[in-house]
Amino acid sequence: MRKFGILFIACLFSMAAIAQQQPLERPFPANALRGKMTPAYYPEVLIDGKSRQLAPSARIFNQENLIEMPAALRGSDLVVNYTVDSWGNIDRIWILNKDEAAQKLPSASAVK
Repeated sequence: MRKFGILFIACLFSMAAIAQQQPLERPFPANALRGKMTPAYYPEVLIDGKSRQLAPSARIFNQENLIEMPAALRGSDLVVNYTVDSWGNIDRIWILNKDEAAQKLPSASAVK
């Protein structure tokens, strides 16, 4: 029984190590846009120097794909992908890591 417990724990640690080695691939929607964001007073953000408003249901994802609260954002000129709702408000923002920022944003015509 003790050998089984040790084997079980070893398997758990090996699975955790494998999961940490896998890079996170985030699928961005075809209508995503790219820009440089600077947080402002909620519900506003500056994207490429222009004041934009967040939608009431806006979600902001950090580099680990976890949701960030707008008031917790720090920094300036964060490279982001974002989508716009039918009212012209920003509804989703993904803060990009260096690898994602280096990749070209696929165009909507290339996806079809």
